[in-house]
Amino acid sequence: MDTEGQITYWCTGSDEDWDVAVELLKAEKIRHALFFLHLAMEKMLKAHVCRATGEQPPRIHDLVRLANRAGLDLPEAWLLLLGRMNAFCLMGRYPGNPTTQNISTDIAHRYLREAQEVRTWLQQKLSTP
Repeated sequence: MDTEGQITYWCTGSDEDWDVAVELLKAEKIRHALFFLHLAMEKMLKAHVCRATGEQPPRIHDLVRLANRAGLDLPEAWLLLLGRMNAFCLMGRYPGNPTTQNISTDIAHRYLREAQEVRTWLQQKLSTP
């Protein structure tokens, strides 16, 4: 496996999905914005799995499991955030979940800000050999 090529692939996809999430949030398409936010984080974590294991990442969507698989030592607050964000993966596919269907624009913006902090750290960690 071309590990560096895979890392680039996952990071590029993450960047694209992040941009889509931001644009969808501006348009107040909350459900879709949060789905793409989850997808962007998932792909960034999969880049870390590639770096840590030298293998293709598993075909899973659980952000906490991916972080653990990558051996990342994340603060508890970040793990809790990723755990809450897991619902966005399902919300995008299966709307109607009462725990996620009424997320306000303000709360969605808060998720974006908090995820940005984690994402920036993940990006910096990838650029450090």
